[in-house]
Formats: sequence, C-alpha cells, structure tokens
Amino acid sequence: MTSTGKLTAIKLVHTAIWIFFNVVIFYLLYAVIADKIDKWVWIGLGLFLIEGIVLLVFKMKCPLTVVARNYSASDKDNFDIYLPNWLAKYNKIIYTSILFVIILILIYRLLV
Repeated sequence: MTSTGKLTAIKLVHTAIWIFFNVVIFYLLYAVIADKIDKWVWIGLGLFLIEGIVLLVFKMKCPLTVVARNYSASDKDNFDIYLPNWLAKYNKIIYTSILFVIILILIYRLLV
C-alpha cells in the first residue's frame, strides 16, 4: 500500500471513530437532559475517560494522528481526518465543553 493509501485508511478509521464518539456524546447529552440515566450513560462516560487517558499518554494527540504524521508533511489540523479544518482545530475544546456540561447536568440529576 502506498503512503497515500495508508493516510487515506487512517483518515477513514479516524473519522469513523470521531463519528462514534459524536453518537456517544450526544446520547449522553440527551440522557442527562431527559433524566434517563442508565448503564449506557456510565459506559459512555467510561469510554470518554479511556479516551482522556489515551490523549494524556500521547501528549494530547490521538494515536492515529501520531501514526498519520509518518505519511504526511501537512501542517493543517485536518490532515489526518475528514473534518473541516476549523473543526479539527477546535475539536478538543468543543467536545470537552460539551462533556463538561453533561457532567454538570449529571451531577445535578444525581443530587436532586
């Protein structure tokens, strides 16, 4: 497989994982707003905890980004994923903020 083919495969996998985590985060948001806190909420939060640990281990970079760097010299934020550049650039800030809101609502739901 060529370098371009490998980068394309990484981008496809990275984008699929990003979509999966979007489904999880928006389910979490729905669940805490609708007060439907079930085992899937805890599983979703566990997945985000694991993702956070992985990001910490890889110095706030996705492991796929680290691997993709071997196949691209691009300095764009979306060189390793099929997202608009602005979204790839601010992805962590946007989704960490949403997760923070989810956790605040969850705490409120658990205490009230």
